[in-house]
Amino acid sequence: MRGNLILLVFISFLSLQCAKDYSGSSCINSKIALIKLKKKWNPPAEVNEYLYKGKHVYLFSADCCDQYYELYDEDCKRICAPTGGITGHGDGQCSDFSATAQHVRLVWKDDR
Repeated sequence: MRGNLILLVFISFLSLQCAKDYSGSSCINSKIALIKLKKKWNPPAEVNEYLYKGKHVYLFSADCCDQYYELYDEDCKRICAPTGGITGHGDGQCSDFSATAQHVRLVWKDDR
């Protein structure tokens, strides 16, 4: 009986770990998987989902200072870099992002 309880707790724990993975676009999952293969970033990598110009987009943080935060659509097509870089204002390709994008959720954060 006790063994069954331990097994049930273990299976529950595994299902919670799997729930942390993003269940959307496979290419977004692939980009996250590539980050996981690298040494943990400081600050930790994260991916946030936004609604921008009527589409769901994904903002990937940078692995260090003065680098762009890259914005991708669901097909992993790069849209722009709305923030980061030396000025902190990105690449200028989507200067309206901070004013018009709506944050949907944190998709993933590297908590290794």
